[in-house]
Amino acid sequence: MEMSRPLRIEYAGALMHVTSRGNERKPIYREDSDFQLFLDTLASVWFNWVVHSFCLMTNHYHLVVETPDANLSAGMRQLNGVYTVRFNRKYGRVGDLFQGR
Repeated sequence: MEMSRPLRIEYAGALMHVTSRGNERKPIYREDSDFQLFLDTLASVWFNWVVHSFCLMTNHYHLVVETPDANLSAGMRQLNGVYTVRFNRKYGRVGDLFQGR
């Protein structure tokens, strides 16, 4: 029997450290402008988050976010999804950019 992953605990006012890694540990930023593309995406994906800090590495990122509306999962799906579309369009690629949670 396959075990399902544990539910993400979400609540209003949570302060969370989240990270997301490139699929197969491959880079999610190929050039300097990709870092800005990600930050622009983060700014445009509005989920009423308060971003306290971030660290963008070549093949993953870290965020410390406060979620006044208990919407971390929805926000992460939107952030990673929109950035993947923009990255794929820029580089003429298809498919997943990020590995699963």
